[in-house]
Amino acid sequence: MIPYGSQWLNDQDIDAVVEVLRSDFLTQGPQTPKFEQKLAAAVQCRAAVVTNSATSALHVACLALEVGPGDLVWTSPLTFVASANCALYCGASVDFVDIEPSTGNMSVDALQQKLALAKPQNRLPKVIIPVHFAGAPCDMREISQLARSYGISVIEDASHALGARYGETIVGDCSYSEITVFSFHPVKMITTGEGGCLCTNDQKLEQKARLLVSHGITKSADEFNKTEADPWWYEQHSLGFNYRMTDIQAALGISQLTKLADWVERRNQLITRYQRMTEKLPIEWLTVDEQRLCSYHLAVIKVSPDHRRPLFYWLRQHNIGCQVHYIPIYQQPYHAQSSQYWPRCEAFYRQIISLPLFPRMTNAEQDEVVKVLEEYF
Repeated sequence: MIPYGSQWLNDQDIDAVVEVLRSDFLTQGPQTPKFEQKLAAAVQCRAAVVTNSATSALHVACLALEVGPGDLVWTSPLTFVASANCALYCGASVDFVDIEPSTGNMSVDALQQKLALAKPQNRLPKVIIPVHFAGAPCDMREISQLARSYGISVIEDASHALGARYGETIVGDCSYSEITVFSFHPVKMITTGEGGCLCTNDQKLEQKARLLVSHGITKSADEFNKTEADPWWYEQHSLGFNYRMTDIQAALGISQLTKLADWVERRNQLITRYQRMTEKLPIEWLTVDEQRLCSYHLAVIKVSPDHRRPLFYWLRQHNIGCQVHYIPIYQQPYHAQSSQYWPRCEAFYRQIISLPLFPRMTNAEQDEVVKVLEEYF
């Protein structure tokens, strides 16, 4: 089976992890802050706070922005459920903004219309969470301008988009958002096994996030309420969580981060090759603005709805590990909202299949995928 995605670990990665296993620190040691510093430098933000998953980072991002009961959060309906669940964890309500059919990203036009309707009803969201679907950056300048004109905060869900660029800016530099979140799941750009991080340029948001990630506890004497603290003293200042990343994971992340640029380049090469080899097939590739660099977490094609199911089974029967990203969140039983409809998302979902794509994918493997596609059509 050629998988739709896969991690790539080499001896450098393994040696980095083994070095930590032989050290004095397995959890809260020197590798975690080192990884945070390297991430912040890589995406050119003020600070990165690493977590045990991107889901945790999204939850903390919402809490840092004081999302709570009675608040609304809007996100894309075409994403993994974590993009919506993070708001529900805070007691807020979730609604969705329809997508662009050519990209799968949040539609600026749909957002503009929804905001205009929501304002007179006093139903504006506190936070908007655009998702960089498949690694292609959203129209962040326009989304940011709309959000700021209504006094709304923005969290970029960039779980797919580490290494992507939006014009002259790097996704994660938070030029157009308060917080950006990344994922380090094994099929993402780099991996720490499980893991994530949030990036911000706001010192107060960073401080809140660091507290929330580690039980709400501070060990910094500068932050104590007690004026004369004993050397063993610590204080809990908020209701936090154990969302910390270990030094084992951080060491792997540091090693993986050194390969990010090469892997994004390889993903782009593979997509270009896919597109060239499938020019005569009745499939459609997602579009990416020429001013943006897509990290291509996913190789998503669109086919006729009549073909999607039989093609999916055909690929699987021929050992091609295809997948569908994603079932719209509102179709999940827990999230069911039968009174609303997102027509572009619905049409998009009926057409999409993700083909295999990962940096260590060989040309021969890609040739096999295309051969099976050609045989089907």
